[in-house]
Amino acid sequence: MAYSAKTFIQNYGSILLLLLGISIGSLIGIFFPHFVNNLKPIGDIFLNLLFVSVIPLVFFAIASSVANIEGDSVLGRIIGMMSLVFVVGIVVAGVSSVIFLYLFPVSSDLPIEQAKDVIDTATQDSWGEKMVRFLTVSEFSSLLSRQNMLAFVIFSFLVGIATRRSGDSADMFRKFINSGNAVMGNLLVMVMNLAPIGLGAYFAYQVGTLGPQLFGFYAKPIGLYYIFGLLYFFTIFSLFAFLAFGLKGVKRYWQNNILPSLTALSSCSSLATMPANLLAAKQIGIPDTVASVVIPLGTTLHKHGSAIACIFKIYIALLLSGQDFFEPTNLVMAVGITLLVSIVAGGIPNGGYIGEMLIISVYQMPTEVIPSIMIIATLVDPLATMLNATGDSVAAMLTTRLIGQKLSDPITETTVNNG
Repeated sequence: MAYSAKTFIQNYGSILLLLLGISIGSLIGIFFPHFVNNLKPIGDIFLNLLFVSVIPLVFFAIASSVANIEGDSVLGRIIGMMSLVFVVGIVVAGVSSVIFLYLFPVSSDLPIEQAKDVIDTATQDSWGEKMVRFLTVSEFSSLLSRQNMLAFVIFSFLVGIATRRSGDSADMFRKFINSGNAVMGNLLVMVMNLAPIGLGAYFAYQVGTLGPQLFGFYAKPIGLYYIFGLLYFFTIFSLFAFLAFGLKGVKRYWQNNILPSLTALSSCSSLATMPANLLAAKQIGIPDTVASVVIPLGTTLHKHGSAIACIFKIYIALLLSGQDFFEPTNLVMAVGITLLVSIVAGGIPNGGYIGEMLIISVYQMPTEVIPSIMIIATLVDPLATMLNATGDSVAAMLTTRLIGQKLSDPITETTVNNG
């Protein structure tokens, strides 16, 4: 029994501390909302540490993984199967949201507020200009900004390919990026040790400031989103994990999905959750060659929560403007917009605003509906982020299965790490 208790503490001690920190933070937010502004800097410091760690982590993880892949066919299969998983996942999220809203409709007694000056000036650019910013930057230094994450991911990916093509002459550089990957992995562990304090402080701030807004006119659509989102979280992700590796896959996914889920829920940032996802992928047993490609790209391009939110926003916007959401043409356009917004606009700064402008433009709605759908988007953001982020690890599991690889033994890896 003593050995079992020790093993339990080793495996779940950090998670229990994280839950304790978040629970204390939530209680502070409920009973001392006037105090939460004093705690927010603590959460900001933790998130800033995560953000500055993520940039070099992404570079070394992707570049080293691609550089060490044996054979071009393996890399091609990973990218091909990953793309299939991403598209299918987002379509499933969109279509299932449509079905849920058909079964549980929302009344039209929501307010159309005065339009506010909340749309970023970048949304006035052409789609060609948006795509340029989406994929590239004009200066190397701009790659190091988390606002240009996809461009940096693409650059890291290309560096890995260039390293592979350079053969023996790149041995020293290959050793450098492999060593950098190991160093940044250890830095990540050090930063995540601060998670109970940092995320607890952030949770206190969210509960203290966001909680009161969850009532009133927006209660029903927001409530429906959270009900459906949680249902989707537990059922669809379990189904995907089962399709990947059966009951073993489901068990491993949920055993290692607690930390990423809590990180995403409290930080409202897929980028901040990526380090926790990479750690979870290792414990699940996903090969590094898969996880280091799928999870960083998924952080930008694979967003189940945003897809569901997009369908809800289109539904509410059509409701407010007197149009029928379930008219066949509107439904087809809704799924298409959802796919575009979730994959393309997700990597653009203020991409949510771009999605809302696209909705208004395609359906020719009055601009007065923008504030209403933006309020809904803001209030569902915690759960949307959790769905966005935690969907990446299950996508990596499906990709692993589709390219014909197996999960490694997480017990061996845990033993090595603990030793």
